[in-house]
Amino acid sequence: MDKLSFAKLRPGDDLPELRIEITAKLIVGGAIASRDFQDVHHDQDAAQALGSPDIFMNILTTNGLVGRYVTDWCGPGARLKKVDIKLGAPNYPGDRLVFSGVISSKNDAARTVEVKIAGRNRLGEHVSGAICVEFQVKE
Repeated sequence: MDKLSFAKLRPGDDLPELRIEITAKLIVGGAIASRDFQDVHHDQDAAQALGSPDIFMNILTTNGLVGRYVTDWCGPGARLKKVDIKLGAPNYPGDRLVFSGVISSKNDAARTVEVKIAGRNRLGEHVSGAICVEFQVKE
């Protein structure tokens, strides 16, 4: 991917779509990596006993995937200043999470953009929110 130019960014610009296949390995690995040992994230029987059809992704893994989506787009010359997300439909093994985003505002003086993101799966919107990205490297 070419280096992203802050000067060329405009509100209304779309981020490229990102598709992530949701596997049990991703769900369990994300829960363990984030030290979330709640059984509904790794034990199918425990999840089903609580009414869920299967294990499901925790919010910390979702937050990490949101970070990946935005930083893959903006590159190493930028950093996430604020991440404000909310969860919707759960992610289960076998789902495909599809991220989309759009620049909603730009602050030239602070060298920041706000990006509105959404991640959808077969059940609907899994995650939505706003991310503030600061571009540190000047062109």
